[in-house]
Amino acid sequence: MEMGRTILFQGDSITDAGRSREAGANQALGHGYASLIASRIGHALAEQGHRFWNRGIGGNRVSDVYARWNEDAISLQPDMISLLIGVNDAWRIMWKLPEGATDRFERVYRHLLEETKEALPNTGLVLCEPFILNAGPPADRWEEWREFIYRYGTIVRELAKEYDAVFVALQEPFEQATARAEPSYWMHDGVHPSPAGHELIADEWMKAVQNSKLAFSGL
Repeated sequence: MEMGRTILFQGDSITDAGRSREAGANQALGHGYASLIASRIGHALAEQGHRFWNRGIGGNRVSDVYARWNEDAISLQPDMISLLIGVNDAWRIMWKLPEGATDRFERVYRHLLEETKEALPNTGLVLCEPFILNAGPPADRWEEWREFIYRYGTIVRELAKEYDAVFVALQEPFEQATARAEPSYWMHDGVHPSPAGHELIADEWMKAVQNSKLAFSGL
């Protein structure tokens, strides 16, 4: 039987999803995809004793995540790290905010991965593609937004290959989902997923991980 792993979810508000900051709280994983994934694995593989942590923080860019990486990732010594980040980097640049004066997404993301590989060489990495839909603020400048997020998605996909990580494609699955219901059904503001949107992320995450060397035995 597989020994229990510690799985860490990292990112911005999409990962945060209203999580409690109190240790041991029922809502420590939030109400989003991290909680859904933990529920599925935890229920199906209860005997294996997997542990799940959520350290996502709303509003974070990749540089913010990197700034707290020692205390919120490396010091926790997780067996697997899942990272979903990027929309706030794009947001700052699109709205020409001071924090977006330069585009640091790729260089900081790469530095974060290099440091993680050095400090945690045996930790599995899952890199999730940033995404948006044509609703809310992104709809006002949709073509620009889409180009930005597509570029970020390509960067994450290439970094996943380079650093031997699992890549979770999300932009295309969300776009395909709009054939079933309008964009705002999946993300009311084009950025933050609805309950159905979080379910889609969880599905894609599980498929990608289970088709990789990081697969959970028994599922």
